[in-house]
Amino acid sequence: MELSTREDIEAPLDRVFAEATDFEQMERLIMRRGVDVRQVSGDPAAPAEGMSWHADFRFRGRAREADITLIDYDPPNAMTYRTVIGGLEAITVVDFMALSRTRTRVGLAIELKPKTLSARLVVQSMKLARGSIEKKFRVKMAEYAKDLEDRLKRSDPAGQTG
Repeated sequence: MELSTREDIEAPLDRVFAEATDFEQMERLIMRRGVDVRQVSGDPAAPAEGMSWHADFRFRGRAREADITLIDYDPPNAMTYRTVIGGLEAITVVDFMALSRTRTRVGLAIELKPKTLSARLVVQSMKLARGSIEKKFRVKMAEYAKDLEDRLKRSDPAGQTG
């Protein structure tokens, strides 16, 4: 199963990419949502392929664990993550494209690959609810893009984005 969306952000490509790869800030955002996340390998000040994180969280009443690895890092164009949660593998591709000097398009695609029977059942039930899942996915991406755009505007007191 694959989900994808894209959002345009009023900011230059290099600033959007830098904000999206501020892994320490991203970890804080995730922890505010009740997920215990810690970096296992890599240097947040020097992002590179092979960086990895471990997350513990509750989903549908059960404790879950996720291992996330940055498997492709191509600044300022794209990043690819591999996430393993039990028998489910997710490949997440985030790509960045400059539309102009002051506007950037961010694309997000997630491919779910079940590796066990129980993971296949989860993905199958998600396919049945695909419409509502896609809508929530697009809404969350739009909220993230808006928050990122707002942070970039606040960090530029002159209001200049380029």
